[in-house]
Amino acid sequence: MKPLVGIYLSERVGGRLAAAAQGPGISKSALVEAALDRFLDLGDDIDEPSVDSRLNAISRQLEQLGHDLRIVSETVALHARFHLATTPVLSANAQRAACRLGSDRFDELAAQVAKRVQAGRSLMGDTIERVGAARQEAPWTGSSQKEPPTGSTVNKPERRMAIDVGEVPRRPAAPEKERRKCRTKSDTDATNVAGETERPPSSCDAVLRRGAVRATLQWLLILRVFLPFVAAYFLSFLFRTINATIAEPLISEFGLGADDLGLLTSVYFLTFAAAQIPIGVLLDRYGPRHIQSVVLLAAAVGAALFAASDSFWFLLVGRALIGLGVAAALTAGLKAIILWFPSERIPLLNGVMIMLAGLGAVTATMPAEYLLVSIGWRGLFEILAIASAGCALAIFLVVPKVSSPPASVGRTTGLKTVYMDPRFWRLAPLSASCVGTAWALQGLWAARWFSDVESLDRPELLWNLFVMALASSVSALILGVIVQKVRKLDISPRALLGFVAMVFFLAQLAVILRVPLPSCLPWGVVAAVSTATVLSYAVLADFFPKELAGRANAALNVFHIGCAFLTQYVTGLVIQHWIPQQGHYPEVAYQTAFAINLAVQVLAWFWFVVPIPLTRKGATCATS
Repeated sequence: MKPLVGIYLSERVGGRLAAAAQGPGISKSALVEAALDRFLDLGDDIDEPSVDSRLNAISRQLEQLGHDLRIVSETVALHARFHLATTPVLSANAQRAACRLGSDRFDELAAQVAKRVQAGRSLMGDTIERVGAARQEAPWTGSSQKEPPTGSTVNKPERRMAIDVGEVPRRPAAPEKERRKCRTKSDTDATNVAGETERPPSSCDAVLRRGAVRATLQWLLILRVFLPFVAAYFLSFLFRTINATIAEPLISEFGLGADDLGLLTSVYFLTFAAAQIPIGVLLDRYGPRHIQSVVLLAAAVGAALFAASDSFWFLLVGRALIGLGVAAALTAGLKAIILWFPSERIPLLNGVMIMLAGLGAVTATMPAEYLLVSIGWRGLFEILAIASAGCALAIFLVVPKVSSPPASVGRTTGLKTVYMDPRFWRLAPLSASCVGTAWALQGLWAARWFSDVESLDRPELLWNLFVMALASSVSALILGVIVQKVRKLDISPRALLGFVAMVFFLAQLAVILRVPLPSCLPWGVVAAVSTATVLSYAVLADFFPKELAGRANAALNVFHIGCAFLTQYVTGLVIQHWIPQQGHYPEVAYQTAFAINLAVQVLAWFWFVVPIPLTRKGATCATS
């Protein structure tokens, strides 16, 4: 006797079963039994391939088909590039040379196809991405002439390009111009015979809709990506310069000397520098959202410990944790900008980010003094601890995940690529000595100079620090705009960096020689140079691809922070050699320390500009 089994079916399946059982000689039980028998015996027949094996075979065939299609699409795209971007003008006697040129171009075509297929990158995808993200006001790249009219077939010898397919001339349509043209066309449409105004073409409506969507997406990126990382870098600036404001209370409460004060302030840079390389690797692997939100919690712990400290060593540990906690602020922000915004806007956005973050240095002067008077330096650091934890939480919750997976660049391979590049070693000494010195002076020794040498009272001292912080903030935006503009004039960020360094030398020399100028003028230039990282990172962006951006920026930042640590600490050691008079160190102590720093910077500048060839593995590399 067959066992009885109760089966519960959904209404949909039950209806289908009832409809199938209406045929002659067919019952519901027979249909269910046959279906179960077929299902349970599906994997027992080893002679007949299973569904999984068939699907796997189809998947392999589709993968091979996709591989073949990539080859075909890249071949067609590269052929179009060669055909459209080069217009050789040949005479009748140059046919043989033309054949040789065609053969070379074909070899280059094959090489580029193989390279792109192996790398897994699509030329069409890259081109569409660049065109869609180009600036609205971008001119025709590589030429000052106007774009030829659509459909023009005139060959112009001066428009010829090299065979290299790394760059392509492009002139993306400016959305605002398209909107203006659509509006004009809509306003001037002729009236038809019935007296009704014709609607503008549907393409104009699409342009307007795309423009509105693009503007909305850009503002969302500003709110969800740009501003959260700006807030983290704002805290970094504030922590870096706050010791200049709270130095007097710390000296009076803990009895600190110049060397102790220099060590306490500079240990921030020591842990900051030590964390740069690991953070750069982690940024490239996991993205800025996770790394910044986790690391910033260390700053919150450090600020809380600093607020509760009752000895110099607890202050030192708290300050070190703060440096570790904000170590990713700059590089994470730069990485986020590179990942989420078009490359043409990176220098400007870097400048805007540093400008807004520079307001942290402004906050560390008069606003911090107000809180210092009302709640004390311990209460001030309690507020900073809460702000750091809140910023970390906001970054984790608000910043979207990266849509594309991280680049598959090896940890040691990426760093080796950066550190083995002779151009990096040409840039690093000058950038580090200038930026590091500016950070060290603005973060501590400018305030001590105003107090000990110029004998300024507390309000005047804070006013000068406020002006320096304001100059630092504004200069970041100015340098970002300048970098973006001078690229159109074929002036590189490298040349701008050399010029800014010379201006920095003159400002320091004016301070050392006590040139009769308002104090805020040379010291404002010193503070402005603290944001010359805008130029340095723009130079790095020309040297290395996006996949190495985090590691390259972190590698250079190690030198910036390391030099700031040495400058801040060694300056205190040098000044400590003089005996203070009535609690103030003499002028010659500061002049000697500042002159030593200036001499190092001048040597680095000569290394940067003098074209001494650098050799790597037996090959001489260009220094430009």
